[in-house]
Amino acid sequence: MSSTQNIRLAIANMSCGSCVGRVDRALAALPGVSDVAVNLASETVRLTLDSPARLAEIIAALEQAGYPARLASTRLAVNSMSCASCVGRVERGLAAVPGVVQVEVNLASETATVRHIEGLDLSALLDAAAAAGYPAEPVAPTGGATPDATTDRATRKADEAHALARRTLIAALLTLPVFTLEMGRHLIPGFGGLIDATLGQQTSWLIQFVLTTAVLVGPGRMFYRKGLPALLKGAPDMNSLVAVGTGAAYLFSLVALFAPTLIPETARAVYFEAAAVIVVLILLGRWMEARAKGRTGAAIQKLLGLQARTARVLRDGDTRDVPIDEIRAGDILVVRPGERIAADGEVTEGSSHIDESMITGEPRPVGKSMGDPVTGGTVNGAGAFQFRATRVGADSTLAQIIRMVEEAQGAKLPIQGIVDRITMWFVPAVMALAALTVLAWLLLGPAPALAFALVAGVSVLIIACPCAMGLATPTSIMVGTGRAAEMGVLFRKGDALQLLSGVEVVALDKTGTVTEGRPELTDLILSDGIDRQRLLSLVAAVEAQSEHPVGEAIRRAAQAEAAPHLPADGFEAIPGYGVRARVDGHDVLVGADRLLTREGIDSSALVADETRLAERGRTALFAAIDGRAAAVIGVSDPVKPASAAAIAALHDLGLQVAMITGDKRDTALAIANETGIDHVIAGVLPDGKVAALDELRAGSGTPRRVAFVGDGINDAPALAHADVGIAIGTGTDVAIESADVVLMSGDLRGVVNAVEISTRTMRNIRQNLGWAFGYNVALIPVAAGVFYPAFGLLLSPMLAAGAMALSSVFVLSNALRLRRVTPVMDERVAHAPAAPLTPAPAE
Repeated sequence: MSSTQNIRLAIANMSCGSCVGRVDRALAALPGVSDVAVNLASETVRLTLDSPARLAEIIAALEQAGYPARLASTRLAVNSMSCASCVGRVERGLAAVPGVVQVEVNLASETATVRHIEGLDLSALLDAAAAAGYPAEPVAPTGGATPDATTDRATRKADEAHALARRTLIAALLTLPVFTLEMGRHLIPGFGGLIDATLGQQTSWLIQFVLTTAVLVGPGRMFYRKGLPALLKGAPDMNSLVAVGTGAAYLFSLVALFAPTLIPETARAVYFEAAAVIVVLILLGRWMEARAKGRTGAAIQKLLGLQARTARVLRDGDTRDVPIDEIRAGDILVVRPGERIAADGEVTEGSSHIDESMITGEPRPVGKSMGDPVTGGTVNGAGAFQFRATRVGADSTLAQIIRMVEEAQGAKLPIQGIVDRITMWFVPAVMALAALTVLAWLLLGPAPALAFALVAGVSVLIIACPCAMGLATPTSIMVGTGRAAEMGVLFRKGDALQLLSGVEVVALDKTGTVTEGRPELTDLILSDGIDRQRLLSLVAAVEAQSEHPVGEAIRRAAQAEAAPHLPADGFEAIPGYGVRARVDGHDVLVGADRLLTREGIDSSALVADETRLAERGRTALFAAIDGRAAAVIGVSDPVKPASAAAIAALHDLGLQVAMITGDKRDTALAIANETGIDHVIAGVLPDGKVAALDELRAGSGTPRRVAFVGDGINDAPALAHADVGIAIGTGTDVAIESADVVLMSGDLRGVVNAVEISTRTMRNIRQNLGWAFGYNVALIPVAAGVFYPAFGLLLSPMLAAGAMALSSVFVLSNALRLRRVTPVMDERVAHAPAAPLTPAPAE
């Protein structure tokens, strides 16, 4: 059967015939690609592939040529997955759909995220999932008028747990007499004689047959309905192991009961109780698993609970209550004391204090007045105010946070790749091992060899637990990233959770990260003959055109001293140097000393003053008027109260801390000495931060993993270049595309908490994987009977079923411990006076 596929791709950036030619040449040069037809009018290309695997190469080639294919992402809720083998089959089934680029399946959340070419028919994905044996349905996007998928999932898991509880109870009630009749012989002295004297062995076996049949046909039917078709397709899963194991015990017992002459008398026995108890124990484990899975999404549920349901909107002079879905950007909303804010916006009237702790993790109420931003989902205090909605629905901060957390929870960490490769072959390997076990007992075992072979073979099938292996990583990710979100730490990219735990150096931007980012003018040293107010007027006129925080400090100082306001013309920003403009007939320059050097202006008369300011931790700028150095300006950006304590906490975690800044070295060293920073790289231009990160990464010769912490806007190249980019924010700008991690708090406490939750989550994953793999490595040989020759120990299938069920429950319970992780730094730590620190020599 041919594997060729005809694909139609939507292409971006095509504007002319030359573009068509370049796209055609880029694709025609690829092996396995033929019949390329590029259409400029529809901005599409049609082509034929000799293999579906070629699609990724095509996407990469188009990206490199500058004409990226338009891709989309679809999230599916996948039913019937029970173990890691199911994950592999769903991934392979969806990946085989023409047009699919990437598939990530998460067993814990029971979802699949499919990245595919734009315009792919959704029904093709649903059909592929159903054909693989795992029906799926699309997940509604978060934040709009559609029902939220997480709520649907929580309801579904609750219903599933309830149904499993009912099945478990029915199975247990039916199994209890079976267990009593058979195991009572071995556990209670004289019980076997009593049964033989009253019911008789044959009648006892018939009762066990009837009740066990009811268990397998009723509550246990799910294992056969799912496991046997998977086995017949050559893709066995956990249900197949249970179905084959219990089926073997049941069929052997049927033969012993109804055709006893076919079995040697020494091996004649029934194992109805084993089949029934196995079903009960595994149903019990599935019920406990479903309950635990429901709790792994508790963080998302909590975030969803922050959404207001209605809002009070001012329209046409009247105030009316409307559903949150009817709020539009630009609406004026009225907020009364104690109410939850319905959308992101800006205060237009009134003032209040708002509890933003549910988003930022900071318990201290934040004062809000006219012009201040407010965030949907936070709770108003005692005041009343009005605000203009700016971001609503799926664009709101809360919706973006929920979306980030959902994406992080569905991510696949690099460590998961090893697990996937193992579990892909695990169930077939277990079935083969069970067959070898049976054969070995039949050939080498003592009498009754057939009975021993059956017990050992069934035990091997039942005790193997791919469920635990499949759940080990995703459950920890779900709980860990959810708890991180509650602490104000958002992992935008799933692999950042693993990478951050291995970071050795944390590099910090200075302004707005270590410092407040709101500098104040502290010194103004004038050249001879320069008037202070006149200079302030000229410099403030230039800085009025700039968005730099230092310019804002100068403008505030000029306003405070009532310096005359002057207009500026011909403003020019010179990145990394400063600014210039024409003010009141004068050519005015404001910037670093390198700006004056570049312009050939002598600043030697003020250099000593600049050095003294820098040694005191001031940022020193020069002002020049008409080609003459006029003043040196000292600006101080106060260190945030939490910075020193946070840097000390990073040291306690075994991390080195560096600071990258454009300030002069003396200024940077003063701040480093105040906060305990280990290394300083100063005088760096904006485009030099990437090189500075490479310098830190190289270290003393041994490559080190480096995280960079910045504001997510000016530091975008460095955030993208670092091993882990951490954007520190204010709780309103959460869509920072360059960062791997977004912190809702405005200081370095969030960095400490991010590193801690990453480390704890990865430790939890390793514990889960160690248990899941160690369990199978240790107990499968025990189940096969390796200890029988020396110790006479042969594991009962019922004990194997109990151990298997508990294995998954252990993994889930261990992952849920992450819900109890507390922030390393809270409000008390952040604002406590920092102890003096003696930093290592700056480099």
